[in-house]
Amino acid sequence: MAALKRLSTYRKRTRTKQETVGELMRTQYYTAMSLDGFIATKDDSLDWLFPLGDINDTSYPQFINEVGALAMGSATYEWMLRHVIKPDSPTPGKWPYRQPTWVFSHRQLSGIDNADIRFVNGDVRPVHAQMRAEADDKNIWLVGGGDLVGQFYDAGLLNEIITQVGSVTLGAGKPLLPRRITSPSLKLISVQQIGQGFAELRYEVPLP
Repeated sequence: MAALKRLSTYRKRTRTKQETVGELMRTQYYTAMSLDGFIATKDDSLDWLFPLGDINDTSYPQFINEVGALAMGSATYEWMLRHVIKPDSPTPGKWPYRQPTWVFSHRQLSGIDNADIRFVNGDVRPVHAQMRAEADDKNIWLVGGGDLVGQFYDAGLLNEIITQVGSVTLGAGKPLLPRRITSPSLKLISVQQIGQGFAELRYEVPLP
């Protein structure tokens, strides 16, 4: 009887630890958007974004330290290649993330030296499971774009949206999240002003 009681207590403690890890590990969509809800122009330009403020004045430095794995779509990855890596430059840039990064694409894309980049396609659920396994109990960052994030939302895998809302309007472009989320609605957790260029909004996401 005493042995059964000890076993029951052990199982309870094990479940509690696993549940706590699950609660702490979040899948987050962290991005910036214009006041009218676009994360980029139609041609994927972010030229409107950078004059609005310094990224180091936002929550990004703390946020990225709590990230254990990243996912992005092919358009986002190719933007990084063009504007950050510049592989054809005499002095190419370095990949800015030490965490493993999963890139969703149906096309064959070139990799980057000294970067842990994994090209995948198809259902986001098995990829999310791989990311969780390698994130070392840290958060998962969905970098974008919006349609890829929508696939994670559809699968019930998106926990938070954190967006820096810029003090500009674009009129048209790539939407933040092309999904209808109304009932239940997103839950606003916090609002923070960052200079005159941004307001940071943090939302919890309900299960679809």
